[in-house]
Amino acid sequence: MTKQIYLDNSATTPLSNAAKKAMCDAMEVYGNPSSLHTVGQAAHTLVEQARKKIAVSLGLRTAVEAGQLTFTSCGSEADNLAIFGTAYAKPRRKGGRIITTDSEHAGVENAMRALEKDGFEVIRIATKQGVLDFDQLESALNDRTFLISMMTVNNETGAMYDIGRAFAMAKAKNPNIVTHTDAVQGYLKCRLSPMVLKADLVTISAHKIHGPKGAGALYASTEALKRRDFVPTLLGGGQEHGFRSGTENVIGIVGFGAAVEEGYADLAKSVAYLTDLRDYARERLSALSVQLNTPAGKCAPHILNLTLPDIRSETMLHALSADGIYISNGSACSSHSHNVSSALTAFGLTPAQIECSIRVSFGVQNTREDVDCLTASLETAIGRLVKIHR
Repeated sequence: MTKQIYLDNSATTPLSNAAKKAMCDAMEVYGNPSSLHTVGQAAHTLVEQARKKIAVSLGLRTAVEAGQLTFTSCGSEADNLAIFGTAYAKPRRKGGRIITTDSEHAGVENAMRALEKDGFEVIRIATKQGVLDFDQLESALNDRTFLISMMTVNNETGAMYDIGRAFAMAKAKNPNIVTHTDAVQGYLKCRLSPMVLKADLVTISAHKIHGPKGAGALYASTEALKRRDFVPTLLGGGQEHGFRSGTENVIGIVGFGAAVEEGYADLAKSVAYLTDLRDYARERLSALSVQLNTPAGKCAPHILNLTLPDIRSETMLHALSADGIYISNGSACSSHSHNVSSALTAFGLTPAQIECSIRVSFGVQNTREDVDCLTASLETAIGRLVKIHR
């Protein structure tokens, strides 16, 4: 049997053993966390234990304040809560200005498009070669700006944006501007402190860090809560301190907490390991006839994007899959869309280059041997497919 080499960890990650065990144990605790009886309170305890574990990973050393960490079903829902919740929290924001980037995940970009249709003004800051245009940002910040939303790490290129500088600029213009980052690809791939970044709202997700699908969260700063910067967008029974109604996914949340606890404890070691693996892959792949799309600034340790020599990415994806090697031709959330990648367009690639670009994303379970297998399969496939196209 062909060895299975999974190199699509930016799409989703395998469950960690800690998450599996915690989830299996939680399956025996079947109560509703909102119920006041003993069975319900046992489930409530599990949810709160997970909440504290995640809070610690974000630098919250004391008890989590009510509403400071809201569990959601995924990162996209957390993005929507942050963006729509902020836009509609106060009537005076209607028609105001929102600043984002030209390379956001669909969970943010599609929310922005919906707000534009509703009369809000959205300014998209350029991210050429994976670097924020701070001159454009400085010009865009004005008295009507009430929200700035920028991702921590780009999910297609691995570019790590200097959102700390961007948010500091926003707060200097007006301390009441709400700052939000979709940190789904950056969480537990780098040190992430909302306080240091001056981030009021932070989106994270479980299944990108060896937790289960179906669990995400939105962090809110104490200042954002005091200012009542955002309101719920999913109404019902008022769970999650009123910010996200619906019975909590106890099993998923417990798995989320277990994955975070393990991942945060090993953060320094895993970042060093992934960085070494990425650099080794760059070295090996640079010997092939491919173009490495390396960000000009800082980049995450787990993502590589490369352009093939006149071979469609989908063709290469199937060729590698036949060898038991699994990669991606872009964001998994947009894999069914026929639109040209906005992230790669913003990076500076042409439509023809984008059509021939693939993403390789590593996890701590991957090895240099996996990189060697990828390199060998790519070299063979390129030689064969280029001849066919000619």
